[in-house]
Amino acid sequence: MNQILFAGVIGLVLTLIGTPLLIKFLARKGYGQFIRDDGPRGHAGKKGTPTMGGIAFILATLIAYAITKVITSKEPTTSGLLVLFLTAGMGLVGFLDDYIKIVKQRSLGLRAKAKMAGQLIVGIAFAVLALQFADVRGQTPASTRLSFTTDFGWSIGPVLFVVWALFMILAMSNGVNLTDGLDGLATGASVMVFGAYVFIGTWQHGQWCGNALTAGAACYEVRDPLDLAVVASALMGSCFGFLWWNTSPAKIFMGDTGSLALGGALAGLAICSRTELLLALLGGLFVLITMSVIIQVGSFRLTGKRVFRMAPLQHHFELKGWSEVLVVVRFWIIQGLCVAVGLGIFYAGWLAIK
Repeated sequence: MNQILFAGVIGLVLTLIGTPLLIKFLARKGYGQFIRDDGPRGHAGKKGTPTMGGIAFILATLIAYAITKVITSKEPTTSGLLVLFLTAGMGLVGFLDDYIKIVKQRSLGLRAKAKMAGQLIVGIAFAVLALQFADVRGQTPASTRLSFTTDFGWSIGPVLFVVWALFMILAMSNGVNLTDGLDGLATGASVMVFGAYVFIGTWQHGQWCGNALTAGAACYEVRDPLDLAVVASALMGSCFGFLWWNTSPAKIFMGDTGSLALGGALAGLAICSRTELLLALLGGLFVLITMSVIIQVGSFRLTGKRVFRMAPLQHHFELKGWSEVLVVVRFWIIQGLCVAVGLGIFYAGWLAIK
């Protein structure tokens, strides 16, 4: 359990110290945020704020995980490395998108097809690899069965699993991306979900089928639950440290570098911990904001009318007169409630199989 503590603390310290250094570097290079002309008027003052801040917590997470393994003399696990691969890979796609935005001085970076291709390459690689590397019990990092609090139903087969995994990865990465519109909103919401996965991984490890003490009793068939908790802790600590600089008024934005990485990390943790459908509850705020965009676009195309003053949802409330901080805090409360409900259902699922 020391691994979980070390990973979180090291990630926190690294981003608290490293983020201001990154801010100075990006400011010196002139890598500032480009603000859309059709956005809320209050956002105009954010133009030029250093972006690509996701670099800070991605590197902090990777370093925190590596240092933790050295300190504790524990070997990395396949599941942990795969989630980190997905996080860094999606972050790389986001970095290319951000870099082009800065160089071209436009609100759109990579072309839609190029950005999608990058996400697909990383997502497919993760999904295929996640079905390999069986342990001595025959467990691979991912399962071809769908899962809620545990696996259920029939196997959907490797091909459909890859499609399902891609859907989750794209949905969560773009969901976090849409949420990242106000200072600290996506970062704070992500911290809560990563905290939930620290608990889930720790709990699953205590009731793990690979533990001899669980023989003949109800248990979780997850390949590396403790290490997934370590990865989640490193992500949580790193995002927490980044939030110090990202909260209003933000000194740096995470950019697509950060939002795509966080979405990939959440999807990877859900897939490897066998809590795929539960992620829709744990990350309820991301789902809500994504749905607001779908509703807005669908309504306008079908009727020519808009349901919200502006989508994503956070900007609707800004245009209604809510201050940015008010929107962020209230949305954090909603996200906290989603996590509480999700963890309650997770524990209820354990009682049902016990």
